[in-house]
Amino acid sequence: MGDLVGVILPVFLVIGFGYGSARTRLIDAASIDALMRFTQTFAIPVLLFAAMARLDLDTEFDPRLLASFYLGAAAGFATGLLGARYIFGRDWEDAVAIGFCGLFSNSILLGLPISERAFGTEALHYNFAIISIHAPFCYGLGVTAMEIIRSRGTAPSSLPRRVLGAMFRNALVIGLTAGLALNLSGLTLSPVIWEGVDLMARAALPTALFALGGILMRYRPEGDLRVIGWICATSLLVHPAIAFGTGTLLGLSTEALRATVVTAAMAPGINTYIFANLYGRARRVAASGVLIGTALSIFSVSFWLAVLP
Repeated sequence: MGDLVGVILPVFLVIGFGYGSARTRLIDAASIDALMRFTQTFAIPVLLFAAMARLDLDTEFDPRLLASFYLGAAAGFATGLLGARYIFGRDWEDAVAIGFCGLFSNSILLGLPISERAFGTEALHYNFAIISIHAPFCYGLGVTAMEIIRSRGTAPSSLPRRVLGAMFRNALVIGLTAGLALNLSGLTLSPVIWEGVDLMARAALPTALFALGGILMRYRPEGDLRVIGWICATSLLVHPAIAFGTGTLLGLSTEALRATVVTAAMAPGINTYIFANLYGRARRVAASGVLIGTALSIFSVSFWLAVLP
């Protein structure tokens, strides 16, 4: 148990520093927003660019790895959406936003630092393989579902343009796409450029964790607590359980299975609130799902770290 605490606690301490600093007004809301904008618009896209550019696509881009994680993610989306609609009686647009909370786990801000501390930096290539299609897959599914519901009675031909436009305005997708293009091109960058890239990338995770804590301070557990509980159960229980079962059945290696399940066990990411806010739907429960899910993920991650080989 002491080893698990040593893995998880430093990550949440950095989040706690951000939360406490914002709560005591040692740093103001505008500065927290600027830090998060720096990480999401520059530092994390650079981190993902570097990871994708260096990824060994032949050996690390394992279809079984992606199938295990994304079958769990899709199941989380379906569970969240259908539960919101048929158990809690929310309208279809709210249901899609709630389903997105079960789909988009915090694979970067929480998944990367926890996996790094648990299994070492050398094991992160499996995480990067998952992350490489995380934003495209999740935004593609969520935006498509929402636009189908919102576009009832309009021409279906406009749907692909809306979906692609929403995806490729995302800096994370741009960083991943640029890194993949460099990887496939066979071109190389000079060591000086890579030094600059790595310098920026090293700032990404600690800065993002601190900013995440500052942003979480603003949220209060508001809205239907039953729906918030459903979001947390979907994200923290359904997704990793299906990822674990699928990965075991498909015969994933120990290292790949660890990355898949631990990433799936993360709380809903801040993008779930961004998605809800984009469409003006289920914003309070999405924000509360991020806050409460992040706190509860201490227990879900501890459980899976103890269970995994």
